[in-house]
Amino acid sequence: MPQPMPSTAPRHRTVEAPAGRLHLVEQGTGPLVLLVHGFPESWYSWRHQLPALAAAGYRAVALDVRGYGRSSRPAATHAYRMLDLVADNAALVHALGEDTAVIIGHDWGANIAATSALLHPEVFRAVGLLSVPYAPPGGPRPTDVFTGIGGPEQEFYVSYFQEPGRAEAEMEPDVRGWLAGFFAAMSGDTMPGPGEPDPHFVNRGGGHGGRLRDRFPKGLLPAWLSEDDLDVYAGEFERTGMTGALNRYRNMDRDWEDLAPYNGASIKQPSLFIGGGLDASTTWMGDAIDAFPVTLPGLVSSHILDGCGHWLQQERPAEVNRLLTAWLASLTDTR
Repeated sequence: MPQPMPSTAPRHRTVEAPAGRLHLVEQGTGPLVLLVHGFPESWYSWRHQLPALAAAGYRAVALDVRGYGRSSRPAATHAYRMLDLVADNAALVHALGEDTAVIIGHDWGANIAATSALLHPEVFRAVGLLSVPYAPPGGPRPTDVFTGIGGPEQEFYVSYFQEPGRAEAEMEPDVRGWLAGFFAAMSGDTMPGPGEPDPHFVNRGGGHGGRLRDRFPKGLLPAWLSEDDLDVYAGEFERTGMTGALNRYRNMDRDWEDLAPYNGASIKQPSLFIGGGLDASTTWMGDAIDAFPVTLPGLVSSHILDGCGHWLQQERPAEVNRLLTAWLASLTDTR
């Protein structure tokens, strides 16, 4: 069937993919740029980038990752392994009538984008990573590592997310309040200061009594997040629940096994990294950034935004848009 022509105004549509159905928003015409969000977000996290990339001469497409928003939500936990998400991305490019794309991801989307580029270099000709740097597959089993973080009194949030239903029981009775606290806890202008309890952990206490939200800032919204923005995010998760999003964390050991043939592999395509100077994902993974000359030999540029937290394309949209469009313009053979 003929492919619908992309629009100069943002347009919602769905396409068939291994997930079943993928919802996306596209804007602009030109070379395809695929935008992949992280947790707990949606296509809406790229609302500032879609018009900027369209104005710069690109076909910008932001999707709802499987398990989120209006995309399909398979019931099985194992349906959210990295190989499945990569297959969704490759299928999406072809469903849009394209052979190749630049892929850009934030948070979990950065991991998904990096793995997409690693497994399908013939499709993803360049990769941009926001907040989370590329670390090649390999090393110890992930859940073993995360279990050891925090000591006897604290449990790391990734371990907390592993048991189906446990984190959902904290989040789903008050999705809007939980999201507000989580966004504030990781934003440069509202995150807890030095010496305050780290919101990436829950108190172990007795049994499963600890909650992440016990350490979130109370009654604060970061400057980038309006009440209307929060309503968009909350409305989606109130409708879908949180399990599809959390299942990404519950497949990290499966990913470790699935990607073993790629242990230590570098990504050769042209690449970009942007991190927040106050973002734990950037500071904790400093070794991964230091290893970029080996792991990302095609790195074009790398930037740390001073005073910025985790949600950088929403916290600093103008700056991120400038960096993205400059990087895209620097790529060869873009058209």
